[in-house]
Amino acid sequence: MIYEFINKIDSFCSYENRWKILREEDTEEKFGFYADKRPIESLIKNSIINLDKPPGPTSHEVAYWVKKLFNITKAGHGGTLEPV
Repeated sequence: MIYEFINKIDSFCSYENRWKILREEDTEEKFGFYADKRPIESLIKNSIINLDKPPGPTSHEVAYWVKKLFNITKAGHGGTLEPV
């Protein structure tokens, strides 16, 4: 199941990887979620969001908006490359 997800990513990125699958996963969903089946709440709380910030608002402003939009207490930015 996870390989289908990886293959979709490869296809989207136009990669042609030949994956060697040693064995199928042996897990239960009660221990977590498959990457492509995570609920949006889990993605928001445990993920990194790549955001293409438009010119104008500061990175701090955008981080503040993200906190308010998703009703979360922690959000920040790891760097910004301002267009020349």
